[in-house]
Amino acid sequence: MERGVRGRVVVGLDGSAQSVKALRLAARIAPALDADITTVGAWEYPEEYAGYVPLGSDNFAEVTKKRMDDAIAEAFGAEVPPQLERKVVFGRPSKALVREGRDADLLIVGRRGHGGFRGLLLGSVSAACVSHAACPVLVVHEDSD
Repeated sequence: MERGVRGRVVVGLDGSAQSVKALRLAARIAPALDADITTVGAWEYPEEYAGYVPLGSDNFAEVTKKRMDDAIAEAFGAEVPPQLERKVVFGRPSKALVREGRDADLLIVGRRGHGGFRGLLLGSVSAACVSHAACPVLVVHEDSD
């Protein structure tokens, strides 16, 4: 990072408990990195919509933004960090997060485990981020503090 240029911590935010924890952790880490926080909420048309709903005719972006706003409120209440940027983007979440992480100092995502043996595995988004991101990736587990 160049002197005088603030860094950036990117957080994948989908409203899950892990993503809210990831956001809280970003707020603790960002000052040490002299970094701003960018939350990223990604959406895409569900497969069953293909051919049935004209592009742009539904409110998936608004739902994603509301889910993001609710998660930010859950994480911080009225004390939202001043250097927090919100981004809602169209696209596959893993690709959107890897793209946003290109110039970030850190990418933080939640792990969407299902308990038991499957709970030992990373979710597809977190695994893709770990495999393809250009920056370090921190994966937050549901039971982590």
